[in-house]
Amino acid sequence: MALETIKPVFGPESLKRCLVVAEVAQAHDGSLGLAHAFIDAIAAAGVDAVKFQTHIAAAESTLEEPWRVKFSTQDTTRYEYWRRMEFSEEQWCGLQKHTEKRGLKFLSSAFSVEAVELLKRVGVAAWKVASGEINNEPMLNAMATSGLPIFLSTGMSSLDEIDASVERLKAKGLPVTVLQCTSMYPTPAEKIGLNLIPFFRERYSCAVGLSDHSGTIYAGLAASAMGIDVLEVHVTLSREMFGPDVPASVTTKELHQLVEGIRFIERIKENPIDKNSVAASLSPMRDLFTKSVVAREDLPAGTVLKESHLTAKKPGTGLPASRLKELVGQTLRRAVKADQILQQADFI
Repeated sequence: MALETIKPVFGPESLKRCLVVAEVAQAHDGSLGLAHAFIDAIAAAGVDAVKFQTHIAAAESTLEEPWRVKFSTQDTTRYEYWRRMEFSEEQWCGLQKHTEKRGLKFLSSAFSVEAVELLKRVGVAAWKVASGEINNEPMLNAMATSGLPIFLSTGMSSLDEIDASVERLKAKGLPVTVLQCTSMYPTPAEKIGLNLIPFFRERYSCAVGLSDHSGTIYAGLAASAMGIDVLEVHVTLSREMFGPDVPASVTTKELHQLVEGIRFIERIKENPIDKNSVAASLSPMRDLFTKSVVAREDLPAGTVLKESHLTAKKPGTGLPASRLKELVGQTLRRAVKADQILQQADFI
């Protein structure tokens, strides 16, 4: 299934191409200006959607939440870090409007019911359920009331958990896209798991994709060749930027290469070729690059040809080199010069 179920939101143009989502997450480090700069840089790369993360510390976390990676010297606790990542509703609205002004869809992962309600007011094109929220039934129920499509990340979930979430969301009539994901930052090639993409497509009869944390363009290109519907990648403006997600991100320059590669792969897949028709269309090129049978030396009329009299040289405008051996023993009708390309009329 392509993106037919997402058509009401993303339009028919999305049905034949992979939806590329650039994930900013917390790469803005709490700076509203930097968040807006990300939108402009990502838009220039040619993606379809920009995604943020909407954190409301008091609604999603306790003071005891441990660090995944203790990277910040200015935040004593992870709770304080989430507080610093918060934007006001007015600021989120500004980001949403900027994103749409650049011709992109606006997405943001919610991490609490309160964040879902905020994003409903701001306006998102679809919901992205982060790996750690796949079993958060209250939050999923809050998302379901909007009727919007849901992108379900599976980064740290068992198959039973994915089954239950997909069933719950489909029962509510929601369009679901299941994203293969491995919650390792960065994800090594051995853990990316592209084998699960066709597995998920068959198991759930829904759109599928990859949420990639490899920090390279390679996994996304490989997944595109497999026919994914959605690709999400983390993005950084530079590998010298601050933050825990930089090693798992591609730069905006790499993002541009990734999008170009995906669109190139899509054109390949949309245009199967027939070798005979291609060969016929390249006939002038064949004449330039193939070889003909020629005389090695001046030969008088009446010469009975030996293999030593003949060789093959470009261009391929005479008898093809593949016929050299069958010409041995034939008699010349007329004299030929050295390097003369032989034609059928030259023989008795």
